[in-house]
Amino acid sequence: MAHDAPPEHASDLGATGERIDSLLTASATGGVVARERAEELVRLVTDLYGAGLEQMMEILHEAGHLDDDLLRQLASDELVSGLLLVHGLHPYGVEQRVEDALESVRPYLGSHGGDVELLDVTDEGTVRLRLLGSCDGCPSSSVTLKLAVEGAIESAAPEIESIEVETPSESTSAGPALIPVGSLMSRLHDDAPSGSWHAVPELTSLGTGEVMTTQVGDTGVFACRIGNDVFAFADRCARCESSLAGAVLARRLGGATGDALLRCPSCQVHYDVRKAGSCVDLPELHLDPLPLLDEAGTISVAVLTPEAV
Repeated sequence: MAHDAPPEHASDLGATGERIDSLLTASATGGVVARERAEELVRLVTDLYGAGLEQMMEILHEAGHLDDDLLRQLASDELVSGLLLVHGLHPYGVEQRVEDALESVRPYLGSHGGDVELLDVTDEGTVRLRLLGSCDGCPSSSVTLKLAVEGAIESAAPEIESIEVETPSESTSAGPALIPVGSLMSRLHDDAPSGSWHAVPELTSLGTGEVMTTQVGDTGVFACRIGNDVFAFADRCARCESSLAGAVLARRLGGATGDALLRCPSCQVHYDVRKAGSCVDLPELHLDPLPLLDEAGTISVAVLTPEAV
């Protein structure tokens, strides 16, 4: 799931950062002194705007406008949240941000019959997690962990240095083992699936209630927007295996605002979009949800690499 894109001026944030870095590198051709002066200039400008941002937050607080709702809005904006983090002004601590990141990907893990639990965030910047349910030892769920969980945590808490995953095993009595996420795939079979992120800019233009199908690498993707949230699934009905192109969204009878069911255009079965594509008519079936990540206003989708499909 991903939220509305930040304002257009924030969409080039990554490119701006790269440009700053390239300019600093280029300044080094003028010698050590030129490089040092360029770096000092960047530091001074950063400190100046940081002080202004801090003053703005204090004014809002003293005026009584900086309530919980406004803080949540500021923290959920990609650009503003990044600025607050840089200057140590973010309203939420690292543990809260990590927990929020995990909450955003739990539907994907749930679609594989599993879950993830936050055990600890150490002072050294290590996040310790525990896999629950069938995610433990499942290759496809490990891909979801690598792409969705790790990506969400890195986006919400860039100061995190490493992620460790506790994988309990009933066959051993020596207790759980801690393994880095980066080496998780090496514990699987050589032919275990792997995946990667692909930017899909057209997803940002989806209006609420709208659906679309597109091709991401070798994977057909079905996407839709409900309110502020974008969802993506593999473009394949779990019952008839046909494309979802032409599917429509409708509110469940008696459902709350924002509740939406997706109807397959071929076999007419219904899927609950917000519950990771679980089938309403046949509970044993579900769509294959794809992790989404919103980075500086560009939504990316995680799909399996061609050799893994």
